[in-house]
Amino acid sequence: MDIIKKYYENGYSLLPIKKNSKEPYIKWKQYQNKRAGFNDVLDWYIEYDNPNIAIITGDISNLTVIDVDNPSILPELIKEVPELNETTRVKTKRGYHFYFSGNGISSTNNLLNMGVELKSNGYVVAPPSTIDDFNYTFEVSLSEIQPLPNLIIEYLEKKEGHQTPNVEYKRRRVLRLPRYNGLGVPCIGQITERDLKLGERDNSLFILYNLLLQNRNTEDHSKKIVNLVNNSLTESLIEKEVNNIFKKAYNFKCSTIRKKLSFIDCSDCKYKFKGGKLGMKNIIVQNLGNLDKLNSSEQRILLFLGSYFEGEKPSLTALSNKVGMHFNTAKKAVASLEKKGIIK
Repeated sequence: MDIIKKYYENGYSLLPIKKNSKEPYIKWKQYQNKRAGFNDVLDWYIEYDNPNIAIITGDISNLTVIDVDNPSILPELIKEVPELNETTRVKTKRGYHFYFSGNGISSTNNLLNMGVELKSNGYVVAPPSTIDDFNYTFEVSLSEIQPLPNLIIEYLEKKEGHQTPNVEYKRRRVLRLPRYNGLGVPCIGQITERDLKLGERDNSLFILYNLLLQNRNTEDHSKKIVNLVNNSLTESLIEKEVNNIFKKAYNFKCSTIRKKLSFIDCSDCKYKFKGGKLGMKNIIVQNLGNLDKLNSSEQRILLFLGSYFEGEKPSLTALSNKVGMHFNTAKKAVASLEKKGIIK
């Protein structure tokens, strides 16, 4: 029952399905608007003797599922939607289900004109269900679920000839933030100033929270900032979804942020080496006067930190591999740079 408990904790609306079938035991459309209680779900397992289980997609579960029955189309589809490689994936009898958080869009049987089904107002059979001796299983866990990609949202909006309901029609609330460390960091400002769209909110607020922590704000102050930003959005996350953002810390690299958030523009960042131009706060610029005081190993480490790694904090393994330096030599050089106050 652990997976059922996980579904419920994720806010999913569940449905009992007949054994060896995709047909519900009960009338299900009521559960598009109101979730069954956890005890009700447990009762189903007793009443129907360990039934298959389904998750209702749509607003009630904040879930959209891409159903690929023809795996041969995956290479082409992944070129268009690379997030498929990262998000939650379920192996089905005929292919795969790809889970994305977010909704507010219509279902389609021809996503991106590729004959792929997108389910946003129905249900999907979920693990640990079994049909014809085939067990539905997670190949990528629920914890890896990604926001609905902007490409898909924009495609469906264009196809329908209008914008997704409740995403842009309402005006964002006025946002006034208290002072915080990192006011001059461009990516923080770009997140706080944007009226985050459906499919952007979870990743953006998670990255914002961790950037605030990385810039030496306290946990409480970082949470306050994130809550203020979320509450200002046209469509804000519910309290449970925001609390999930605070469950773990992650040290984001610049390249990861750009990959996760397509709207981030790094061109004016003073901390980075971009397009051959060094910003004034780049680690190389700030230490030009110290270069002749460093040994060759320290100089190489510094140059890579200010160029290839663009002000990020790579692991010692990643750094030594990229610089082409023995691990222990790189470790010694980094320790020396830290002692001299060049690396914090």
